[in-house]
Amino acid sequence: MPEQFDELLHRVYEIQDLNAAASILSWDHSTYMPPGGAQARAEQLATLQRLAHERLVADEMGRLLEALEPYEKSLPYDSFEAALVRVTRREHERWHGVPPAFTARLAALGAQTHQTWIQARPLSDFAAVAPWLERLLSASRELASYLPGPHEHIADPLVALADYGMSAAEVRGIFARLRAELVPLVEAVTAAPPVDDACLHQHYPEREQLAFARRVVERLGYDFGRGHLDLSAHPYTTRFAWGDVRLTTRVREDNLAECLFGTIHEAGHALYEQGTDPALDRTYLGSGASSGLHESQSRLWENLVGRGLPFWRYFYPQLQAQFPAQLGAVPLERFYRAINKVERSLIRVEADEVTYNLHVMLRFDLELDLLDGKLAIRDLPDAWNQRMHADLGVTPPNHALGVMQDIHWFWGAIGGGFQGYTLGNLMSAQIYAAACHAVPEIPAQLEAGEFAPLRGWLAENLYRHGAKFTPPEVLERITGEPLAVEPYMRYLRTKYGEFYAL
Repeated sequence: MPEQFDELLHRVYEIQDLNAAASILSWDHSTYMPPGGAQARAEQLATLQRLAHERLVADEMGRLLEALEPYEKSLPYDSFEAALVRVTRREHERWHGVPPAFTARLAALGAQTHQTWIQARPLSDFAAVAPWLERLLSASRELASYLPGPHEHIADPLVALADYGMSAAEVRGIFARLRAELVPLVEAVTAAPPVDDACLHQHYPEREQLAFARRVVERLGYDFGRGHLDLSAHPYTTRFAWGDVRLTTRVREDNLAECLFGTIHEAGHALYEQGTDPALDRTYLGSGASSGLHESQSRLWENLVGRGLPFWRYFYPQLQAQFPAQLGAVPLERFYRAINKVERSLIRVEADEVTYNLHVMLRFDLELDLLDGKLAIRDLPDAWNQRMHADLGVTPPNHALGVMQDIHWFWGAIGGGFQGYTLGNLMSAQIYAAACHAVPEIPAQLEAGEFAPLRGWLAENLYRHGAKFTPPEVLERITGEPLAVEPYMRYLRTKYGEFYAL
């Protein structure tokens, strides 16, 4: 191993340590930080992000990567050394044109906007966050101008930051094909007699919900020896190190499903992070390969597993024991139909599998309109409400249930933050089908509460590789196919066709 590789590894460790420190501060901001710490926290994050950026884009880093190119080419493509040089070069070239001072300014602006959103969302006060959104939108356009091009749309480099190799046009094409299949299914299902989900909307004490959710995700394989579960305004997963991957969730005492499925969703992200090869830790390889692949795992565990009948044949007796007054007299079949109820609803994170992607498409289209100047921030709430009515047949009664419901536009660059959810849905069906083809016993194992075989297959074929491969490479290695709409639609038509007798 050449001396230059040891130097590269040392430099990458430094950068990732700074990024991890920034992530810890961000997590604390979302969970325990008092409001009075917001300004100082923004400045702290700006400093750490600037220092990490300076090290990544330094000329010395460029020269080192250039010197290592012959070494990289002499190695197997899937080796740790070749992948580290390859992916670090990609990050160096991607960020080289972005001034470190801008990165610091964007980090501070994101933290300040996030704090404003936390305080303004419960009050449905869009006017309080609008000036911050104006600044973030301007900064997002500036970021897009710094990133490597040329690009057909201003959002292209922002989309590619989250989902490497993707462009706005490619996402739009996928969405158009999916929408053509989804809309008739939504119309057919919502025309059928509605499912009774009253059993989910009783009083479920917060403490008991959290206790059950914790028990479920621990059974799925989330390692609390390397993790933690906390509350935040918007659920998310964060990785500080291979040995420290944390979840947050939120609870409503009148809605059992929100905490339960939100926590399973985040555990799907965490299983991916905890399943990476520990040898990749503190490098660019040590985390998930893309937003879409990450969402494939959160949606796989939340929906294909967590909303499946085998899962609940195992867990439902335990849930009834946790909440005997609420569910003791509710048969499994009624509960199962309730958690899979399809309806036109306001909140993306609570949306059913059939309508969920319409929420994502709405947000993606609005992002593009904001970035290319077709939509102004002041007009965003009205545009949101109009699209919600047109696409989902509902109109938010306030901004907290409308344009302010998601954190994504209120903590960093606007653009490229939503397509991963739908790309992940598509991938989840392909990956789960591949797992069941390789291990046909998986459904029976889930029914018996044996989640290790599925998790082990995913760890071997996906998790352990971290970011060594691009998303198309990962999907090809796992499924032998490129990204496709039909496997996901086949899953939806089969499952909900049975529910609604279509």
